[in-house]
Amino acid sequence: MGKGGMSHGNAGEEENMAAWLLGVNNLKILPFKLPTLGPNDARIRMKAVGICGSDVHYLKEMKLADFVVTEPMVIGHECAGVVEEVGTEVKHLVPGDRVAIEPGISCWRCALCKEGRYNLCPEMKFFATPPVHGSLANQIVHPADLCFKLPDNVSLEEGAMCEPLSVGVHACRRANVGPETNVLVMGAGPIGLVTMLAARAFGSPRVVIVDVDDHRLSVAKELGADDTIKVSTNINDVSAEVEQIKNAMGVGIDITFDCAGFTKTMSTALGATSSGGKVCLVGLGHTEMSIPLAPAAVREVDVVGVFRYKNTWPLCIEFLRSGKIDVKPLITHRFGFSQKEVEEAFETSARGGNAIKVMFNL
Repeated sequence: MGKGGMSHGNAGEEENMAAWLLGVNNLKILPFKLPTLGPNDARIRMKAVGICGSDVHYLKEMKLADFVVTEPMVIGHECAGVVEEVGTEVKHLVPGDRVAIEPGISCWRCALCKEGRYNLCPEMKFFATPPVHGSLANQIVHPADLCFKLPDNVSLEEGAMCEPLSVGVHACRRANVGPETNVLVMGAGPIGLVTMLAARAFGSPRVVIVDVDDHRLSVAKELGADDTIKVSTNINDVSAEVEQIKNAMGVGIDITFDCAGFTKTMSTALGATSSGGKVCLVGLGHTEMSIPLAPAAVREVDVVGVFRYKNTWPLCIEFLRSGKIDVKPLITHRFGFSQKEVEEAFETSARGGNAIKVMFNL
């Protein structure tokens, strides 16, 4: 279990508070006891925590895919803060350092971890994934090697955005995006937008993004998409939309990122991607899909899966430090850490509309 997800002991005299998910649409700020600081741990005062779609999903349904909330759980996993205390063996951090936090703790003993694919570790303890508690709290305790120091010109909010950005960076690595790969992105939500930004940072010369929402497409255009296309939710429109997308791209589509993960978006991605190209499934909207796989297979279109990320925080921080990626425009709403504001923040995120990333400033 993640260190911050343990519920015994205490850290300091100040009572630590956190946002607990108690039931459907039921979040309460309640005490959250921290464990004793281990020799390789850091105690972090949270300063910026973003709301992810998975957080909203748990709030609305108390489950996501195979993960079910069966007991009260602290929410939140996109986070950054300030080091308050470090364990005796921690050498790379000191109190006062500002850090971005990778939220998943793998076992480092299984075959997948030893291969370096620790994101697939079957024993992964991930913030706010049942039964592990999350990070929307005043303070947490976390392994120090998963806390990454931020440069002076990278804000704590940007540090918290390293978590969603990591999904896009990992996807681009999985698909081998480079200066000779033209990219299509299905979905202009937060993950679609960071994937678009990551593809550009990896050198993609042309990026086109599609969505059903005009506002999100306008944001994508402002962030640097070469073209945007509004599509429908009607599966019967796939063939016509594939041609529209190909015409908008103007060149062959080497890689398509499906950041929605629905039957229609995946069908469109398979149809639009050039022979010999790749479709990278990032979003997980549908657990099961009926898609035209055989026609894509005979064109040797590879389908690549993505799950979370691995070893992405240093590169994300460098992209932010250098200005290659600017995530600040994605943060559209900010809230404090009171009972009323926590409820308003989650409702704002759930409504969508012009909200892209909702951020807590603690």
